[in-house]
Amino acid sequence: MTEYNPDVLAGTYIRMRTRIAELEQQITEIKLQQQVVTDKLLALCNEQGANTISTDEGTVSRRLQSSYWTSDWESFYQFVDEHSACHLLEKRIHNGNMKEFLEANPDAIPAGLQASQKYVIHVRKPTKK
Repeated sequence: MTEYNPDVLAGTYIRMRTRIAELEQQITEIKLQQQVVTDKLLALCNEQGANTISTDEGTVSRRLQSSYWTSDWESFYQFVDEHSACHLLEKRIHNGNMKEFLEANPDAIPAGLQASQKYVIHVRKPTKK
């Protein structure tokens, strides 16, 4: 059986987590800079009235992206029901709410419900004395 030193593993885990956080911060900063460039490209497309601009470095494409949401879920559910439009909703179960429901109603399990569970590891830095 392989022996593992928990001190070494915990320390390695914390150093890796710290490095990941540093890299994520760098990615966040790059994404902010990329947004500035994106805004300038969009302004350029708007000025030229163009949906496509070809350059030696690549082709810039402007497209219209739509997003929809509601501020009145009750009315929206009624709308979906009235128009038999369940396809307007995404198929996913809210994990936290489902867990809470099943804990409160252990005998009420919907047909076809599937679940998985796994152990996960969390490592905290030691408190300084």
